[in-house]
Parts: sequence; structure tokens; C-alpha cells
Amino acid sequence: MAEKLFAEFPPVSTEQWEEVITKDLKGADYEKKLVWKTPEGFSVRPYYRADNLKEIKHLGGEAGAFPFVRGTKDDNKWLTRQDYCACCEGYEKANEQALDGLKKGVDAVGFCVKGTEPISEQEMATLLKGIDLAKVEVNFVGCCCAAPQIIKSFLAVAKAQGVAADDVKASFDFDPIRVLNQKGAFCSEKSMDTLAECVKAAEGYKHVRTVGVEAYAFNDAGSNLVQEAAFALAIGSEYLNKLTEAGIPVNEAAKAIKFTFAVGSTYFMEIAKFRAVRMLWANIVKAYGATCSCAEKMKVHAVTSNWNQTVYDPYVNMLRGTTEAMSAAIAGVDSLEVLPFDYSFRAPGEFSNRIARNVQSILKEEAHFDKVVDPAAGSYYIEELTQSLAEAAWKLFKEVEEKGGYVEAFKEGFVQSAIKATSADRDKKIATRRISILGVNQFPNFTEVVDKDVTAEVVTRKPAPEVTGNMIGQPLEAYRGAQAFEAMRFKTDKSAHKPTAFMVTFGNLAMCRARAQFSCNFFAVAGFKVVDNNRFSSVEEGVKEALASGAEIIVACSSDEEYAEAVPAMKELVGDKAILVVAGDPACKDDLVAKGISNFINVKSNVLETLKDYQAKLGIN
Repeated sequence: MAEKLFAEFPPVSTEQWEEVITKDLKGADYEKKLVWKTPEGFSVRPYYRADNLKEIKHLGGEAGAFPFVRGTKDDNKWLTRQDYCACCEGYEKANEQALDGLKKGVDAVGFCVKGTEPISEQEMATLLKGIDLAKVEVNFVGCCCAAPQIIKSFLAVAKAQGVAADDVKASFDFDPIRVLNQKGAFCSEKSMDTLAECVKAAEGYKHVRTVGVEAYAFNDAGSNLVQEAAFALAIGSEYLNKLTEAGIPVNEAAKAIKFTFAVGSTYFMEIAKFRAVRMLWANIVKAYGATCSCAEKMKVHAVTSNWNQTVYDPYVNMLRGTTEAMSAAIAGVDSLEVLPFDYSFRAPGEFSNRIARNVQSILKEEAHFDKVVDPAAGSYYIEELTQSLAEAAWKLFKEVEEKGGYVEAFKEGFVQSAIKATSADRDKKIATRRISILGVNQFPNFTEVVDKDVTAEVVTRKPAPEVTGNMIGQPLEAYRGAQAFEAMRFKTDKSAHKPTAFMVTFGNLAMCRARAQFSCNFFAVAGFKVVDNNRFSSVEEGVKEALASGAEIIVACSSDEEYAEAVPAMKELVGDKAILVVAGDPACKDDLVAKGISNFINVKSNVLETLKDYQAKLGIN
């Protein structure tokens, strides 16, 4: 029946689709209207068809088979992970928190440690008390120069518990290049030599990964997905090279490495990113001479993006974390951590940790994301994105290799300049609201009072440190995308007086309401109090009420046609008692400027700089 039904509809060619689209565009530019230019530099078409897949070579594979685009397993089960701070809370408190998490949905725990300091067997036993190491994956975050000793202490405790070597599942993110990225220097001159020592310390434990590639550092610095993927692969390749030079067989070297990626808010692109990096890593390991497929499988942990988090309207972070977690789950990661919604400004408590855990519980138990392997497979759109990301990342990876590897590229400043160019572009788009951050630069909560735990330090971007004698390069600047707007609003919140922007609405009802809503949203972004109004019968009435309210900013809200006469009249009425602002970019703007009217806000405004200017005029420093 189905075959007969489809036979009644003749196939429609791509040419026919394009003909209809061109007609509907009515002369508008196809590329500008319908083709999305991604931050990574490639084009996304408005639709895809089977024809688009003809040149894609990775199609047709199975999950668990080379090159692992569809995943490294034949199922989609992932571990729900939550990290606890042993370095600031202490071993007993961190253990208590981990045990509580394990009772409530966590099946992989992470402990943040001071990686420069050794952990004794007794301290390790305290940290792991009550945790069944045969069933729970344990991960150590922040491992540095003391990593070999930390590994040995952990394995000693596991052995004392009587856990078989094959049952121990753990990771130690010894990543000397992470320290280089953060500080511009290695933690010691022998850091890279310690890689082999870490791998040898866990010899015989096939489920213990001792070397980490912390790719989230690039996301934290504002990189795009191609840069995050390519630079992570370059670090992994550098570690493989160092380990094989030290006499570690490539099979063992590759199986010792674990990658940690951030997962951001570009939903489909993030799915494609994980699929692409698995494929590229498999080919890199194969090129090193690996002889077993298990060595070619990338071990991936994902963590939701801290760069995307906000301290204003922080409950929106729950939504961000959920969509990010969905991308990672669909992409087939091995483990996933959803950052608590208040992670960026305080130590998460029971409520925020519970919500973070429950995101994954819902994805598994209610949405059944763990029941379907690579649901994105066969999607014309995602397969094309996977291929585009893979090609762009591979090109950048080869550029790094041609410079002598990641460390040499970092010394040269190539890595930093590439990421800085991307982050600067993202910052500009956030400032002009071409990128929206809900609750911060767009649709703020007008009545919000910032959380008491938010300090000036949290909202202020730290200046890049100067390169000193022991540094071999400029560190990457870690920040959050919302910080510039947060710092601006924080100034208003902490000032002695919160200024008021009063909407003088008049004339055309549709236009005055639309521009009043735009203007209220605009000024509320800086934490200003906004007073909206339906419509005044005249500008005289509106200005009189605005001045009576004590408003420091008076906004003219109407149609372009009415501005030519009304705005100069408003200027005479307002005088120097308040700042007069015109909402929109009217055709009569030049005439208004000639009459001394200089303040305009519209969709093309640099919102951040404009609001900073108003703060300065009002004495908010």
C-alpha cells in the first residue's frame, strides 16, 4: 500500500526545488537570505537532499566499527558524572558528597584535587570510603606534577579493597598542556616526560586512563567548534608522539588518553562535532600504527559549557544545560557532566546538584536517549555538518602539525591568536545582540536583584597576564560570554541610585508600542528601571509626566513620520532636565541631529557600548 501511494507522486528534482525558492525570493539574494555562514567558516544550506551525501565517505558504517563516527559502542549508554571538590572541601566532605550523589543517580564521580600535591594512601582511602570501585568509575580532575603518585595511591586502595584489575574504572587527567594553556608555562620542566611515568603506573589496568586532553579550555576561551576539535586532536597527537618516543607501544599509549570536551548551545553542530572528532582521532591513531581497534576508539567525557553560563537570570542555565546535554547524549559520549546552574558564581548546593543530576535522569528514564544508537545517522543535515566540521578541523590540525606540533604552535602564538580572533568576533556579536544571551543582553528580568553570592570578581573579566621569564607563551583567557554585560549591570545594581528610563509613547499605536517594548528591553539590560506607558494623547502630556516621575532618561517612542516635528518639541520641553533618546533610526535623523538631538537607539546599536555611555553620563562608575 505504501509503495503504491508513493508511486502516485513523481520525484521532485533539486532543480525544481531551486526554481520555486528563487521565485519566492522575488529577487532577494539567495546566499544572504538562506545560507547560514557558521563561525567556523563554512556554509549551511537551507535544505539538504540525498544528492548531498554522494561525496561523504564515512556513511554506511556501524556503531562500534572504524572510523567510529556512529560511536565506539554498540549501545548508547553513558555515565552520569558529577564532580566534587576535594581540594577546597577536604577529603571527608568530598567523600560524603560523592556517596550522596551515588545514592541519587550518579554512576561516575569526579574529584577535583590539588594536582601538585601528592595524596597519601590514607588520604585516598578517606576519599574513597564506601565507594565500590568495582562498580563506580572514579575520575581525578586537576592532576599535575604529582599525578604518578596520585595514581599509585588510588590503585593501592583499589587493591586493598580486593577489586580485580579488570574491574577498576578510573581516569587521571594528567595534561601538562592544560597547565600551559592556563598559565603559559608547564608546571615543571619534566612535565612532558612524566606522561610515560603515568602510563606505566597504571600498567595492567585496562580501564584506567591516565592522560587527559582537556579540550574544554578552548571553549572557555571563546573558541569555535573547529578550533576546539583541531587543537584537542593536536594535543592528543603530541602526547602519542611523546609516549611512543618513550617506548610505550602505540596501542597502550592511545588507550591511556581520555578527551574532555565542552558541549555548547549550537545543538546540531555539537552533535556533529563529537561524531567528527571520533572519526579524525581514529585515523590519527591508525596512522601511528595501532594494530587493535580498541586503541582507535576515542574515550570522550563531555561537560556542559561554563562559557554559556550567566549569573543574571541564572535559572536559564538549567535550560542551557539541558539542550547541551541532549547534544552530547545524541552524539554518543562515554560520560557526561551537567554543570549546576549556579556553578559560575558559588559552590553548588543540594538543590542545584540535584537539578543537574535530574537532567540526565530524565534524558535516560523518560526520553530514552540511551536506548537508541546514533539517532542522528542518516540525517542529510547532520551528516553534512559532520563532514564539514571534520574537513575544517583536519585542515587546522595539519596547520598545527606543520608548525611542529601543538606546543610549538602555542609558543609562536598561533593558537592564541586564532582563538582570540574568534572570541573577539563573538564578543562583538554579543555586544550588538547578533548573538542573544537570554536574561543578559536580551529579555532581562526587569525586577531581578542579583544573587548575594555574585561579586565584582565573578562578573569581571580578568586581564591577560604579562608573559614573564618562565612563560613560553601567552595563556588562553578563560571567561564567560555574558561577563561584559553582567559587569555593566552589576555597576548599576551597586550604585546608590538606579536611574529610570521613561517611555513617552505617542502617535501611531503599533509603532509606539513596538518601540517602547524595544526600549524597555534595551535599558533594562543595564539594570535601569523602566517605565512603560500605553500611549499619551500628546508629547506635552508625556514629557510632563516623565519629568514629574524624576526620570533621568526620556525615550521618544513613535513612528518615523511623527518624529520630525515631535522630537524637536520634546527637546524644548525636556531641556537639560533629562537625557532625550529617540527609539529607532528615522529617515529624518540627520535633521534631528542638526537640531541638537544626538541620542538614538535601534537594532543596529552596539548595546553594550551605548549603555556604558549612558552609565557614564549618569555618574555610574
